[in-house]
Amino acid sequence: MSPGNEGHGPHGRRPPAGRGDVVQRQEMLRVRGRSVAWIPPLVLLVAIAVTDYNTTGEFRVISWIVLVPGIAAALCGVWGTAVYAVLAMIFYTAVDNAWPHQFQAGLPDFILVAAGGVLATLACLVRVRGERRALHMRDVTDTVRATVLRPLPPRWGGLEHAGVYLPADADARVGGDFYDIQPGPHGTRVLVGDVQGKGLGAVETSAVLLGAFREAGYHEADLTVVADRLEERMLRHREYTTALGRGDGDRFATAVLLGFPPDRADVVDAVVFGHERPLAVGPGGVRSLRAAGGLPIGCRDLAPGPLPVSRLPVAPDETLLLVTDGVTEARDGEGNFYRLADELRRVVAADPRVAAPGRLVAAVRDGTLRHSRGHLDDDTTAFAVRRTRASGGEGPEGPEGGRSPR
Repeated sequence: MSPGNEGHGPHGRRPPAGRGDVVQRQEMLRVRGRSVAWIPPLVLLVAIAVTDYNTTGEFRVISWIVLVPGIAAALCGVWGTAVYAVLAMIFYTAVDNAWPHQFQAGLPDFILVAAGGVLATLACLVRVRGERRALHMRDVTDTVRATVLRPLPPRWGGLEHAGVYLPADADARVGGDFYDIQPGPHGTRVLVGDVQGKGLGAVETSAVLLGAFREAGYHEADLTVVADRLEERMLRHREYTTALGRGDGDRFATAVLLGFPPDRADVVDAVVFGHERPLAVGPGGVRSLRAAGGLPIGCRDLAPGPLPVSRLPVAPDETLLLVTDGVTEARDGEGNFYRLADELRRVVAADPRVAAPGRLVAAVRDGTLRHSRGHLDDDTTAFAVRRTRASGGEGPEGPEGGRSPR
């Protein structure tokens, strides 16, 4: 699944931030698609009025009606809150005047209710503006995410693919993990990696590396040259950030670069930049690809020379799984790391269909979250690819297609 498919699917379509008083908080108070945010303040309004009317004169609760606009301010829009402020004053006047003069709460409490309604309406206005601003920032973040992790067409470049990306900061929605597929005249290339550090600097570096990969992966015939282009681009980016006086000039990235030769369907070429080695997952089991390792991108000066390219055999029914350290370094309550390969062997033995890309990344996602009890200390990415089979499968929308379940 590409990030474009992750956007709003399970959460439904968000309303535009500028449409009346529709804000995200109201979405939590919906029944069959209709907002019920107006019900709690209405129930409170009626309950206070009825309670006051049916109690003795020594125990008046009608002034509690000032709470109604306050509740509405937390749940409803500006106009809804204003309506409840007016209703509170009307109910107060009607109920209070129903009592004999000696038991009436009188003008002071009416002023309290009126002032409370005005303040609640102003507070609601501030809340709505803040939520609109937050929704706008969320849209900006989603746009940045879709730019860095662009949506990938199903069965792109002759590959079935699926991906799951879970940022450690759920509010940030984007981090330093990255992946992409680039078809070209020299075969299809895949890049999965993890930028050191967090924040916007990591996102920027991810975008820089992906831009270099998309160009070099298409034009360069030799996978070693593609790897060199990534190294050169990282060094140039570090020079740029250092010249700006930023403190992230020593940033690096771990990654795996895969090349699927157009003339061989039974092998894959791999360059490992200090990253977790890919796993080959098939109905027959799980194995680690014995690709030669190298230093992370940006650290070539520690060991000059070209990175080794490993040509590895891959069976037609095997899916290549690439993960970031958010998966392999996930810990349980006792501090034990998540044993990904062992878990996948158990899952595949129970159901060989899990080897399909969509099912596979879903199993990794669920296993990681279950092991860590939902507490992710690092961005977590699982990306699975395999060559498109000539026949069979369930199509791009099915469990074996290019979209991953959320």
